[in-house]
Amino acid sequence: MKNTVKVSIDEIQVGNFICLPVSWKDHPFLFSRFKVKSQSQIDLIKSLGIETVLFVPTKSDTELRDKPAKDAKEVLTDTASLDKLKLEMDQYKHDQIETQKKLRRGLKKTEQQFDRSLSIMRSSISKLGSRPLNAVNDAKDMVSSMTTMLLNSDDLVLHLMGDVKPGDLIYHHSLNVSVLCMMLAKSLNWSREEIEQIGLGALFHDIGKLKIPSNVLNKQAPLNKPEQNLIKQHPLMSLNFLKIADTFPEEAKPMIANHHEFLDGSGYPKGLKGDELDKYSQLITVVNEYDDLCNGTKTTKAKTPYASLGYIYKNYKDKLNQEYVGTLIKTIGIYPPGSVVELSSGQFGMVMSVNINKILYPQIMLYDALVPKEQAPIIDLEREEISIARCLPISALPENILKYLSPRERISYGIGQG
Repeated sequence: MKNTVKVSIDEIQVGNFICLPVSWKDHPFLFSRFKVKSQSQIDLIKSLGIETVLFVPTKSDTELRDKPAKDAKEVLTDTASLDKLKLEMDQYKHDQIETQKKLRRGLKKTEQQFDRSLSIMRSSISKLGSRPLNAVNDAKDMVSSMTTMLLNSDDLVLHLMGDVKPGDLIYHHSLNVSVLCMMLAKSLNWSREEIEQIGLGALFHDIGKLKIPSNVLNKQAPLNKPEQNLIKQHPLMSLNFLKIADTFPEEAKPMIANHHEFLDGSGYPKGLKGDELDKYSQLITVVNEYDDLCNGTKTTKAKTPYASLGYIYKNYKDKLNQEYVGTLIKTIGIYPPGSVVELSSGQFGMVMSVNINKILYPQIMLYDALVPKEQAPIIDLEREEISIARCLPISALPENILKYLSPRERISYGIGQG
């Protein structure tokens, strides 16, 4: 381990940052790396039979102390107090493990719901040509259920979903954009009808890509001019797809045609600008751009969610509605699920979930070499009094940490209840 020094436990004092050289299950501390807060913690480590620890100077508030002389008397924590402390810490660690199990169950439940939504969406799109009424009604029912959950819960959690199968890219992207648009619409205090309309429009905004030949859509080499022009027609193709679906709400159609239009007129397919774009169009463009940045396109490399937000904030001031950009940041947090971070404790982790009411304190899956990957600790930053020191590009992670955390190649979000 870099920047560490192996020292005797007798040299450790309050304020030192240390790493315990034993398995996570063999000590009562929640982490194997931490800053010592009290003399009783040092005495507890000694009582476990641990004689040496790793000292991290760069993360310590104090220097090592001189070893006491052999005849010097130290004030040690009495045995009864140590036993009580160990019991309390064991209980806290047990409670945290149970909390993590609950978190994992919540993640699993949200993933199952997400998979069901994907199936409904695939089915709806496949029915558009032959049974358009059924297709739109199925999608409306799904969006209505999502809206009910959004409006009836004060404890919503945005979870990171599993990786995307290659054939599901359009469906994942469309569901992502729909979920985030609905969340933003709720944050903006839009009516239930408006939330449902933008959710429905977002579900179908990219279906025109299904009309584009796969050798163009999936082409790895740079597109030529005619191919670029064809791709730029996909918003209008999506709209044409829905012409036979007469139950599709008219209010939701402009956003489908306009989801690549920018306020400064630099977008496509028509180069609309400013007031020519309704609020649905302006909102879906913010979310669509964010999701494209997170997951990359044929011409752009994927960015981390954190970097994507920063890029939009810095580079789209004239292109996107800034109120909606601000709402996006306030809704999903500056460290959205999928962000890879380094904590103030020196540990690395990946943001797994964000409680909408506590966006500054996301839940982080930690890298801990002493804990099996499938049992990787998921911690609540607020409870542990740990902060995020910085967000990292995936390329900055050492290979062992990269394998352990397994950052998603494509980012997908699901909504659950806390």
